[in-house]
Amino acid sequence: MSTPTKARTREMTRREFFLLAAGLGVSLFGSDRLYKWFMVHEDPLGEANESEVNKGGPYWAMVIDLEACIGCRRCVYACQATNDTADSHLWNIIIEDEDSFSKPVFITRPCMHCEHAPCVEVCPVKATYHREDGLVAMDYDRCIGCRYCMVACPYGVRVFNWDKNDGVNEQVPTWGTPEIPRRPRGVVEKCTFCAHRLDKAAERGLTPGIDAAATPACCVICPTEARNFGDLRDPNSPAAKRLVGRQSVVLRSDLGTNPRVFYLLPNEPA
Repeated sequence: MSTPTKARTREMTRREFFLLAAGLGVSLFGSDRLYKWFMVHEDPLGEANESEVNKGGPYWAMVIDLEACIGCRRCVYACQATNDTADSHLWNIIIEDEDSFSKPVFITRPCMHCEHAPCVEVCPVKATYHREDGLVAMDYDRCIGCRYCMVACPYGVRVFNWDKNDGVNEQVPTWGTPEIPRRPRGVVEKCTFCAHRLDKAAERGLTPGIDAAATPACCVICPTEARNFGDLRDPNSPAAKRLVGRQSVVLRSDLGTNPRVFYLLPNEPA
């Protein structure tokens, strides 16, 4: 497979990341070290069991291993191809951090699909809402383009379609083919955890996190299995098993949003 050039993709630099954080009013606690954005998450499996969202149903979550991620950006390319996003509207971005740990790490950031999502709370027309399974979704027909959700999101995961996306998707077909329609001009869009795949899993007899056709594209494409997906209420799901015996953290747990993306810290020398 050929590797797309940087000119064809949109990457967020460390400087842009910190500018974004400042623009959103997110405190970095007086430090330029990225790990300050992370907060130790003691018991993610316990949180899933106690969650009031879709209680008794699946608690979909993504686990990203910072030790295993090699920064190949295939997750970025596969997401762009599968969800047919424009170069400037990537749903999944990658940040290279050289300062926070004893070695450089690559940190990817999809939508957090927060249990207590600020974007849901501020939407005046309920275009942003929680699905029955707890994931944060968009109703593009209801969206009025006010962008309140973009301001409210502390993770900067949302993008606004100022123009019609009628350009060529350079990641197709190398990294996948579009599985959903392009969003119209004047609406906000974001990562969905490839919800369209989850929605068809039951009727196809597939298990999200295990069967590729029912798992987010970014997880399927990862060559080092740094990304795992599944139901945290199922101890046998890939996501739940990956969390066992490893310290996990989430972005800004001090905000009380309860993100569904958990990061496993890299192995540090004793």
